[in-house]
Amino acid sequence: MVVQQVQVPAVEGQLPNMERTSKNAVIVFQKNLQKGKVKTRLAKTMGDEEALEIYKSLIKITYHQLSKLKDADILIYLSEYVEELPFDIIGKNYQIFAQNGSDLGQRMRNAFDETFAKGYQKCLIIGTDCPEIGMQELQKAYDHLATCDVVFGPAKDGGYYLLGKKTPIPLLLDGIKWSTDEVLSKSIEKVENEKLTYALLSTLGDIDTENDWKNFKAKKSNEQLP
Repeated sequence: MVVQQVQVPAVEGQLPNMERTSKNAVIVFQKNLQKGKVKTRLAKTMGDEEALEIYKSLIKITYHQLSKLKDADILIYLSEYVEELPFDIIGKNYQIFAQNGSDLGQRMRNAFDETFAKGYQKCLIIGTDCPEIGMQELQKAYDHLATCDVVFGPAKDGGYYLLGKKTPIPLLLDGIKWSTDEVLSKSIEKVENEKLTYALLSTLGDIDTENDWKNFKAKKSNEQLP
């Protein structure tokens, strides 16, 4: 397995060959900013340009929460190739990699393997589509891993917005039909079949459609987005 070479620093926070500063890691799966290739369901009703701008907003919200997280290193895994991030993660050091694998499960499995190989003991993976995930949920996930083997952040669509592990458990990501409403239930079934323990975080919603985005903005109308 070959790890993509880390890009030279593009913004203040990024450090090449960053030394591990924590036993905890957050892996962030993020798409490269290419018009027509992000938030495609949003784009069907809002257009490619608007979908790209919304995706940038979702990334910014995610980074804002990560900037508040204590005692965790951040590893950004971009979908196709390494490039400069659209925003800095204020006050945090991080590295940028390219994802590697033929499907989502394999790409996540490889990212987990690479992260555990660096010496991390508790690893979370999140995307950038769930703006409701906050620093508190991330911290709860680490807390659960003190007593459980796996932690899931259930999504309203039947998937999950967060997966946390303290060992690789590669079979957990094999044979899953991604982007279906059975992702979480089938994953829990695998955990139970292996006699492993798990915990569930709060159920949150992803932003996939125009209605999702409008509902999120309405919910946050009295709050200032980062």
